Amino acid sequence: MYKLTDFDKELLNILQGNIPLVSRPFAYMAEKLGCGENEVIEEINLLKREGYVRRIGSFFNSDKLGYRGTLVALKVKRELMEETALFVNKYPGITHNYEREGEYNLWFTLLTPDDEVRQKIMDEITSLPGVEKYMDLSARRKYKINVQFMLK
Repeated sequence: MYKLTDFDKELLNILQGNIPLVSRPFAYMAEKLGCGENEVIEEINLLKREGYVRRIGSFFNSDKLGYRGTLVALKVKRELMEETALFVNKYPGITHNYEREGEYNLWFTLLTPDDEVRQKIMDEITSLPGVEKYMDLSARRKYKINVQFMLK
């Protein structure tokens, strides 16, 4: 297993919430870290390969953009879990998808532009052979939390 260096930890701290909207964000990070832009890019690629970084992207206020979110819990047959998760992941509106302990063992979030699209996706997912039952926990109120893991 790869052991994080002090440089990695500083880079991860910046990646968690301090990337400015500039034309060359990796150059900005390199300046903060006292290294070259290519070193930052190479290290991020290493951290992705090692599983420390899953994705780099922006967060938008989905409500303001006209999207509606829902949290979905599925009860999936254990032997069809991987196949089901891969199917769910194919939709661009899926933002998180996690296997969990308990009766409902696959949970994901879904953002859609309207109820018709959401229902179509839900019908496709819930008709999969591995899905035994589900709960659609549509958002009524949004709570935003900012979680950052400051690494030292």
